[in-house]
Amino acid sequence: MNKLSRLPLAIRLIAVALVTTAIIPIHLGVTVFAAAPQDGTAAATQPDGVAAASYTAPAPQNGVSESNNEELLLSTTRLLVTDSLRSGEGYFSADGKQFIYQSETSGDNPFYQIYLMNLADGSSRKVSPGVGLTTCSWIHPTEDLLMFSSTHEDPDAPAKQAEEISIRASGVSRPYGWDYDRHYDIYQADSNGNNLLNLTNADGYDAEGSYSADGSQILFASNREAYQRSLSRAEQNLFEDDASYFMDLYLMDADGSNVRQLTHSPGYDGGPFFSPDNSKVVWRRFNPDGNSAEIWTMNIDGSGQRQLTADAMVSWGPYYHPSGDYIIYSSNILGNSNFELFMIDPQGSKPPVRVTNTEGTDILPVFSPDGNSLAWSTTRTADGSSQIHIGNWDHQKALELLGL
Repeated sequence: MNKLSRLPLAIRLIAVALVTTAIIPIHLGVTVFAAAPQDGTAAATQPDGVAAASYTAPAPQNGVSESNNEELLLSTTRLLVTDSLRSGEGYFSADGKQFIYQSETSGDNPFYQIYLMNLADGSSRKVSPGVGLTTCSWIHPTEDLLMFSSTHEDPDAPAKQAEEISIRASGVSRPYGWDYDRHYDIYQADSNGNNLLNLTNADGYDAEGSYSADGSQILFASNREAYQRSLSRAEQNLFEDDASYFMDLYLMDADGSNVRQLTHSPGYDGGPFFSPDNSKVVWRRFNPDGNSAEIWTMNIDGSGQRQLTADAMVSWGPYYHPSGDYIIYSSNILGNSNFELFMIDPQGSKPPVRVTNTEGTDILPVFSPDGNSLAWSTTRTADGSSQIHIGNWDHQKALELLGL
């Protein structure tokens, strides 16, 4: 992690927005012209469409930039994680009683570890090994199991922890970086973090996993292809400059078997989630230059790819409302380091509606299973650190604002 390489302008913008808090691998910035998107079945050996948008983003409509929808959509907003230096990327259990998230705490490991919270009393416990890096956790919907990505089997993990602690103690200023560590694999564990099972067990970055509603399948992102074949000299240069260029989406059975590739697009496809009925996938696709991202959906077999946004900025972290009526996501369309939450209908047929308007970076929104709560990562804190907040959500008002 924290690889100091030639990173796009966008990656530096997120560092400003999150005050060096690395929550999930991302790129940010402004786009270039790209090919038109596809909306049909993509052949397994043919590249998909890339995130297409105009060269520069149009100025947002006054209604978007000046909206005050937060007070209409959210109420009783409060800090959810209270014992963390930084926290982010959390998800509810299927019964709404537990919440799994990543948190940075004091100790000999400066990187995020995975914690499981009992929402009834607010108590939490660490469920990851405590060694190496972790990210992208999930609770199995029907069994007493967890899933997260980890590098704890990397033999150099302790040395990397010590190096990071030393760098932070030195006070040396660094640009934000994400290494796409090739030791990242997706692991299954029981609810106490025991009985770990490596589900991916492949060279390359395997992370960003999410379960289907019945727990039978897992969506995830990986750049394993770059490690499985001989790259041309041009491809090797691209890979060395940005390992996320070869990131695509995959689907596998919950036990790690029957892996199949869903996207074949140059640039970073990542952050996939199932629709409530398991028929669709929503994700964010970066342009090949890594400087802008848009929200896309497709069928569960990879066909019917559809681009919902075209803002030439960074739209990412999409998540379906349990009703399936709309998708919530984060975008910096109002300013490079100003990330706010927006929502859009699943067809992208109506203009997006702004959700948040409080000062601070608002990202990674997720709904509770009943659709009545929204949790997200935000820097609207007294010290500006990123922490998970939660608020009551008004679904009927959301439908009204979207014109649905």
